[in-house]
Amino acid sequence: MPPLLICTDLDRTLLPNGDATESVGARPAFAQLVSRPQTRLAYVSGRHLALVEEAILDYGLPEPDWIIGDVGSSIYARQTDGWSPLEVWFRHISPDWQRSGWSDLAMALSGVSGLTLQPESRQNSHKLSFFVPLDADLPSLTRDIQARLQERDVAVCLVHSVDEAAAIGLLDILPQRAGKLRAIEFLMREQGLSYQQTIFAGDSGNDLSVLTSSLPAVLVANAHPDVAAQAVAESARMGTQDRLYLARGGFLGMNGNYSSGILEGIGHFHADAVRELE
Repeated sequence: MPPLLICTDLDRTLLPNGDATESVGARPAFAQLVSRPQTRLAYVSGRHLALVEEAILDYGLPEPDWIIGDVGSSIYARQTDGWSPLEVWFRHISPDWQRSGWSDLAMALSGVSGLTLQPESRQNSHKLSFFVPLDADLPSLTRDIQARLQERDVAVCLVHSVDEAAAIGLLDILPQRAGKLRAIEFLMREQGLSYQQTIFAGDSGNDLSVLTSSLPAVLVANAHPDVAAQAVAESARMGTQDRLYLARGGFLGMNGNYSSGILEGIGHFHADAVRELE
């Protein structure tokens, strides 16, 4: 059987840390699936490395082969002695910021109304993160940010999402060549894997770039209805709706939330991979 790279978001996708209920046996079944020798696993998260490691311990998750962290601005490979940063990735994205650090860009944006700098622990060398109001005028805010950073000859991509538990908007500013989709595609190229050998699972706004791309993807059933509506509309606009699967429950008698939704999506795109679970 050919290799399969499973890329999954963590919070409220693999991790059952939302309001929805988790199906009994879903995480053990996911662990069984990814233990196959032909399966590769990448966790794709907004968390930084230490918080991903914490989640692995707290929830008893399988050790992945790679961690794509910080909203797709960092990649780490598993080694016998721990996690090693993928230096070729950092060299790839670094030129976009013209040697500017997150604090330099934060200073350049200090006068932009509606931006509240997140704690320093949430920043890194290739990620600048702000809180924004839920009712922020995102198109106007994006134009203002882009204009100020273009003056510094800095190329960025902006990723908006919502922290539902805290009821606050999140805005991450990354190098233009970074982000979850670009990081996954970079890893695919490095490993010689095609779109047909890769699948992604997510639930939130910072997953939309992947959910609406040409990469086969599954939106777990517990995703917020607004995210589901955005994913459906954008994938239809881009002509990639056949690559997006919305988990709805029923697979293996489970409810489609969290890891059971991941399994359902894998079953949709790669039925042979989950046959042993049935």
